[in-house]
Amino acid sequence: MGPLTFTVLALALVASALTVVIHPNPVKCAMALVATLFLLAVVFVFLGAHMLAALQVIVYAGAIMVLFLFVIMLLNLSDDAAETRHQGRPLVRLGAWLGGGLLALELATLFLRIPFDAPPVMPDTYGTAQVVAVSLFVDYLLPFEVASLLLLIAVVGTVVLAQRRVA
Repeated sequence: MGPLTFTVLALALVASALTVVIHPNPVKCAMALVATLFLLAVVFVFLGAHMLAALQVIVYAGAIMVLFLFVIMLLNLSDDAAETRHQGRPLVRLGAWLGGGLLALELATLFLRIPFDAPPVMPDTYGTAQVVAVSLFVDYLLPFEVASLLLLIAVVGTVVLAQRRVA
């Protein structure tokens, strides 16, 4: 991946990630998260990790985002509540400006310090299904199971909260 391709992808990734955090509409935030996840899959493709790119699209942009959209629709979040929630919060605005300034400082430091050399040569097994499976189900089995349990708890909690509102 050349420096121009990396820069374009990085800017698109940062823009879509900022949209996820800043936009008041939760459905639009979720769609921006889908765009972020797809752009990350494109980065994986350029790095030669085709298996990770496919998993990124199938698992995160597909299954997890369907779950997030289901939860958002189940809670019936509206634009009016989100807009009133963000009004009158000067500390949030100050934090956003400070975060943006720090990001600009980091990017300036990154581009001034790092010469864009050829990327390191990856082994032939980098990103293959076998390597990913061994890493996921042997090395990181406990964090994988904890993450799945947390997602299950979040969905059950959302259903309980939504039922309380209806009743």
